[in-house]
Amino acid sequence: MEWTKDAEAAVRNVPFFVRKKVRRRIEQQAKAAGKQTVTLAEVRAAQQRFLAGMEKEVKGFRVETCFGAGGCPNRILDSGPLVEQIEKVLAEAGLLAFLRTTVSGPLKFHHEFRVALADCPNACSQPQIKDVGIIAACRPVKTSEPCTGCGACADACQENAIVLEDGQLAGIRNDLCVACGKCIEACDSGTLRQGKTGYRIQVGGKLGRHPRLATELPGLYDHHQVVRALESLLKSYKKRSRGGRRLGEILDRRQIEDLAAELRKA
Repeated sequence: MEWTKDAEAAVRNVPFFVRKKVRRRIEQQAKAAGKQTVTLAEVRAAQQRFLAGMEKEVKGFRVETCFGAGGCPNRILDSGPLVEQIEKVLAEAGLLAFLRTTVSGPLKFHHEFRVALADCPNACSQPQIKDVGIIAACRPVKTSEPCTGCGACADACQENAIVLEDGQLAGIRNDLCVACGKCIEACDSGTLRQGKTGYRIQVGGKLGRHPRLATELPGLYDHHQVVRALESLLKSYKKRSRGGRRLGEILDRRQIEDLAAELRKA
């Protein structure tokens, strides 16, 4: 189906990750109306229908995961069971009812509490810009096995976190390491092995008028600690958020540090 220049320009304002779906729906609606060309009027009509129906689709929270995680070669952990537990916690939190009592006017998608899980540090589900981001991670550990000096670990590391001295593995820069585990896979000598495996937790990311990247809690956390962290964050969110304010707008660095300390004691 043909599109006018004005219609093409308008649909380019739609976020790229849903643009194809929006274009397809607009074309279907234009065909149903017996039209052969999509004009700006069809785009604006679709926009009005979307805005009018948005509140009916708001459910209070969103959980996003990696697309096609089962076939991803970078996958560190299977987060399926964790996703189920997180969805249960969010459903039991009554977030839709909470938003209806604290937000004036119609609810929109940006009011929803957002959680994203990524099965590796490539983070396709964009956890850095969600209220709570959870990233699977695996820390490499240097063993006593002699290094052969092949350099495969350094070649595999995209973060320049591998420290070599005279061609031998001397250590790992934890300030640069994102715990992807690729250096472990590359090491044939056993000089590097899998250390602690778990999840990184990031808090308070958002887009919108005042975007911010999430703040990461120090350390790695197991399945139960992740759930406990989410429950604690939801409690703070419901206590302090009014008018649709996002988690990153109501938590300060001290509160995030206190949460990390609480989790370490658990």
